[in-house]
Amino acid sequence: MAMVRRKRATRRDWTRDEVKELKKHSKDKTRVKTISRAFKRTPAAVRHKAHTLGIPIGHRRSKKK
Repeated sequence: MAMVRRKRATRRDWTRDEVKELKKHSKDKTRVKTISRAFKRTPAAVRHKAHTLGIPIGHRRSKKK
């Protein structure tokens, strides 16, 4: 039985434009999943960058009564 090799994730630095766009997404209250697809990065990477920048991200929707 052959072992399946996973593709290793390669680290990419964040560009100024990406940081600017991430801040815009934070203001627009965009979901993390949507942002991660736009940047082609993992949701964890997006959350980590937002945390290091000190901006809120991944806004939860309030429950309707």
